[in-house]
Amino acid sequence: MLNQKLKDRHIILASGSPRRQQFFRDLGLDFEVRLKDTKEDYPKHLLHYQISDHIAELKAIPFIDQLKPHEILVTSDTIVWHKSKALGKPQNNDEAYAMLASLSNDTHEVITSVSIRTKNFQKTVNAVTKVTFKEFTDDEIWHYVNTYAPLDKAGSYGIQEWIGQIGVISIEGSFFNVVGMPTHLVYETLNTIADQF
Repeated sequence: MLNQKLKDRHIILASGSPRRQQFFRDLGLDFEVRLKDTKEDYPKHLLHYQISDHIAELKAIPFIDQLKPHEILVTSDTIVWHKSKALGKPQNNDEAYAMLASLSNDTHEVITSVSIRTKNFQKTVNAVTKVTFKEFTDDEIWHYVNTYAPLDKAGSYGIQEWIGQIGVISIEGSFFNVVGMPTHLVYETLNTIADQF
């Protein structure tokens, strides 16, 4: 349905994440993946969703001057917020272990921000989901770290993987947001753009 409304537009998804790409396929959208390296730095005074909003918008900057009138650019960023600190992607297995150990037997927030822009439109949306983990054993954490791929995931885990299946006690908010895309907000915003043309 939305794909038909956007038939005269061209969506550029600036993300190498296979999970985000699959979300766009599941939404029935035609899109092109286009990647540019961006240093994901942010001012230290930013907190919570301000961080992911800033980085999602930062990722759009290399594309802005090249955007054509019919193109829609989508950039995004996910962080884990725990104990007043942002957890991004771990640098190595030891850091992944430390992150998961800190999340064990506690509640954290997963925040995903998505920046959607055209030549004449820009909107950044975000969603916050609370996730509570059981208490993990050291063996469970190391099994996940050594068997899966935590280094490309904010907070060192993918909720759709083994550790989410055995570890999530409760979730408050959008599950898809934790996987990496608040699909309901993206769908709503793309509909807004489609209605303008």
